[in-house]
Amino acid sequence: MDTVITCPLGSECEEIKDNKLHRCRWFIKMRGTDAQGQAHDEWDCAMSWQPILQLEVAMTNRQTASSVQSMRNANDSRQHEAIQALRSTGNVRIDKL
Repeated sequence: MDTVITCPLGSECEEIKDNKLHRCRWFIKMRGTDAQGQAHDEWDCAMSWQPILQLEVAMTNRQTASSVQSMRNANDSRQHEAIQALRSTGNVRIDKL
């Protein structure tokens, strides 16, 4: 069975009329590498790129959250070491930390 993909808006991405190329504003070229390492350099409708781009944003957000958590843990560790060093001098009283 052949699959025919059509525009839900009833438009053509590109067509020639009156000896001019008419191109849909949403017909864009994406160039880059996906999460599986596969290179892309192709034209397609911006709406069809949305799921791929949303997955990329989600992956980037997870990586950012992980980096922030690592930085928080490192800062917490350094703060604990600094408090212990101050307590060991005996000159500074830190009750609440």
